[in-house]
Amino acid sequence: MRTLLNALYRASGAAAALGMIATLVMVMTGVVSRPLGIYLRGTDDYAGYCMAACGFLALAYTFKHGEHIRVSLVIERLGPKMRRAAEWMSLAAGTLVSGALAWYSIQLVWQSHQFGDVSPGVDATPLWIPQIGMAAGCLVFFIALLDDLVTTSLGRAPHRFAHANDEPAHME
Repeated sequence: MRTLLNALYRASGAAAALGMIATLVMVMTGVVSRPLGIYLRGTDDYAGYCMAACGFLALAYTFKHGEHIRVSLVIERLGPKMRRAAEWMSLAAGTLVSGALAWYSIQLVWQSHQFGDVSPGVDATPLWIPQIGMAAGCLVFFIALLDDLVTTSLGRAPHRFAHANDEPAHME
């Protein structure tokens, strides 16, 4: 199961990286084509879609690498028992919030598909297509938080990746 979860987090990170590259390609295409008098419809919109997908798809990967911002001013002053309880409560709250975000993101994709919503821009893209990146990123982030919540509940340290070789590392 750990191998499958790690592969999911890495795949989400890779998809975020592809979203960054796609954003760059869309922006550069617009920058290069405009002075040449060539108008490519939707490059600005597609760059925005890719950027949004990139942000959401990177959530789980950066979380598992310990790169999310933590305000530990209060938690670091607590004793070991209280610190574990505070960390567990933080994970529980994060899991609940991310679960709600994932649920409503998936609902948004489904409703956009059902209603046939299209973007108001010149590209007229069905909105459910770019919304998939947001929903997928939220779902994988929820899984990552749930993974840490279950692991912490079992009394083990949450699984983290090291930066150098993407091997597991346990960081506090």
